[in-house]
Amino acid sequence: MSAATITSKGQITLPKSVRDRLGLQSGDRVEFVATGSGFMMFPVTRELTELKGMLARPGRPVSIEDMNRAIARMGRKR
Repeated sequence: MSAATITSKGQITLPKSVRDRLGLQSGDRVEFVATGSGFMMFPVTRELTELKGMLARPGRPVSIEDMNRAIARMGRKR
């Protein structure tokens, strides 16, 4: 088991054994997920190639007028 101390600013330094086991490096992000018995920590790192195709391109270019009409419709829904 590894332990860390919380600073006055609420920061911790993950022990090297934990960083190595999770494959974490400086600048990587982690996510904390609440469970019934505490929290679990997961690395939030992705390879750039995993992001390919996440955003769909429009089938055709969208004009400024089309964008303005869509914005106006969204405003009326509220």
